[in-house]
Amino acid sequence: MLPILYQDDTLVAICKPAGMLVHRSWLDQHETRFAMQTLRDQIGQHVFPVHRLDRPTSGVLLFALNSHTARLLSQQFETQQIRKSYLAIVRGWLHGSGRIDYPLKEVLDKIADCMADHNKPPQSAVTDYRCLGLSELPYPCGPHPSSRFSLLQLQPHSGRKHQLRRHLKHLFHPILGDSNYGDKKQNRALAAHTGIPRLLLHAESLSFQHPHNGTALTLNAPVDNDWQHIAAAMAFRQPE
Repeated sequence: MLPILYQDDTLVAICKPAGMLVHRSWLDQHETRFAMQTLRDQIGQHVFPVHRLDRPTSGVLLFALNSHTARLLSQQFETQQIRKSYLAIVRGWLHGSGRIDYPLKEVLDKIADCMADHNKPPQSAVTDYRCLGLSELPYPCGPHPSSRFSLLQLQPHSGRKHQLRRHLKHLFHPILGDSNYGDKKQNRALAAHTGIPRLLLHAESLSFQHPHNGTALTLNAPVDNDWQHIAAAMAFRQPE
């Protein structure tokens, strides 16, 4: 059963588990569980996805219950009226807060996007970050005798593919467990230390106006047991 965070006659939101695809994809034909189909069977009603989360990312995932509502919500996403907030644990100490304003090239699939323009210029991409906690664990990684980590709150102001993961890589503070843009040595060391190899990126909240009555909604998703285990092991302290 998927945890339902909110439901009315036109909307439903769940907390998507890490490792679950949003919908069927020819890129992974062996997968049998999908958030869209699982939720449909769970509530006995067809659902319409209005945004996506990467497979390894957990957190708030919003669906419409009819095509008209889906169009209205999609317009809010496209015009950046919806506020998204994420939690991430990254390599190293990243103090304070700031803005990452770094354009990103579109990520194209070799097969699905074979006809796309590969010379398209980078698209604008902006992410705000704020440090919530710092940690240092007494195990080595590479030349360092200990490993340092930061707990961040991230707010993307654009929706480029893998934006948060690529922006944190740009700052040389990659998100832990990121197999595409992360530090593979650090990922292996953390997995060996905690026994948990997942991407430490979680969509903690989604704020928007209800597309039919204008009510301000903020949907919050709690972190899962694996995240809690890692956070407890890191014992984050408040940044100075």
